[in-house]
Amino acid sequence: MATGKTDGMSVQKMLPLIGIAVVAVIGFFTLRDYLSFEALRDNREALLAWRDANFITASLGFILVYVAIVAFSLPGAAIISLTGGFLFGLFPGALYNITSATIGAVIIFQAARFGLGDYLSRRMDNAGGMVGKIKAGLNENEISFLLIMRLVPAFPFFVANLVPALVGTKLRTFIWTTFVGIIPGGFVYTWVGTGLGEVFARGEGPDLGIIFEPKILGPILALCALSLLPVILKTFKK
Repeated sequence: MATGKTDGMSVQKMLPLIGIAVVAVIGFFTLRDYLSFEALRDNREALLAWRDANFITASLGFILVYVAIVAFSLPGAAIISLTGGFLFGLFPGALYNITSATIGAVIIFQAARFGLGDYLSRRMDNAGGMVGKIKAGLNENEISFLLIMRLVPAFPFFVANLVPALVGTKLRTFIWTTFVGIIPGGFVYTWVGTGLGEVFARGEGPDLGIIFEPKILGPILALCALSLLPVILKTFKK
């Protein structure tokens, strides 16, 4: 007789994660034209007028949209970060961007942990061998690992949200490492967004590759090296 459970997993626990996946797929095919640089360029005057007339409502609306984009892994995360700088300046734009991204990340982290995290974490604990060693290594160097995933631009944001949930990371550790780790990138994209007015005037597109320029990437890599220092010291002691 079916119980709705499969080896420790239940359909009820999987529902939030399934819902996020469904919305992500639908959003990928339906929202690409709305969450784009072209859409921002074409509606910039209306957005600026709405912000000026309803600053608090515009701020809350922007935060809710950003949280939804991250929580449901919808397309347009880079564009919404630029929009934060364009509409609200470096401050409070950067604060809005970083806070919203963190909240959205926590939502998908909780959904993944509720649906799969405990089950997979137990399986990894009981696996032994190489899998068990990987799990132990991640737990031993958890903070460094989480910060590196946030600081290095090569890691997709949704991957950095899911992996910690699947290895049993504590919620409070996930929250503060996410917030701190995305500060450098959040400031860079917000800063680029503050100059979109001039970009629009020239009929050009934003240079999102700026984060890979030496003057930007260098300090971020230095922060990565600093995050790895505890791991290096532990290895040296052993």
